[in-house]
Amino acid sequence: MNSSYGKKRRIILPCVLLCALFSLINPPPLDSWYVMYKEQFYKLFHVHYNQYPDDTMENIYWLEKALKAPFTNALYALSPVETLEQYEKYKYLFMMHINLKLTEQYLFLANKWNKRNAYFYNAPWKEENLKSLDIAETCFNTAAVYWKDAEDWALKAREKRFRFMKLDRVEFWEDEAFRIVEEKTLDYGATIGRELAGLQSVREAFLAME
Repeated sequence: MNSSYGKKRRIILPCVLLCALFSLINPPPLDSWYVMYKEQFYKLFHVHYNQYPDDTMENIYWLEKALKAPFTNALYALSPVETLEQYEKYKYLFMMHINLKLTEQYLFLANKWNKRNAYFYNAPWKEENLKSLDIAETCFNTAAVYWKDAEDWALKAREKRFRFMKLDRVEFWEDEAFRIVEEKTLDYGATIGRELAGLQSVREAFLAME
């Protein structure tokens, strides 16, 4: 358990530090309402038409805040809940969705630094390209940690006792859990594995350059 926790810290820490640096250089805007619950931080996450690195870092900042914050009172949940069991499923789906969004944002970030090819004319910038690949690899590995957590929460949300329990307003979360657990059509683990294999191949090509 301690070894696994230490590994997660080593993988995520560089990206967390990057987020912290971003927030110091370009601090998030202050809202007129006090933000302290998961649901409030989640509402600050938004998809940008053009996903620039600063946009991605901003989203990661809010999503990681949402991950650590407490849930609001069930009365203010993003889905109407009437029983403790409904609220339990809601929390599992919420955690799955946040981890899924963090996976996607780190994949966006990784692709900003990833190099798909090692062209011969890039040789003068070999070291810069290798450093860029290192950053991309860290982001891919961080995405893999969040993906594993998303899978774990999806499994909880798809337990037999929840199968016929439908929650209003978060149907797309239900769909995500179904695609992860039953259909297996949503599999970022496979995507990350392919990206890391391709990255290593490009790295080896750069290392072989004179």
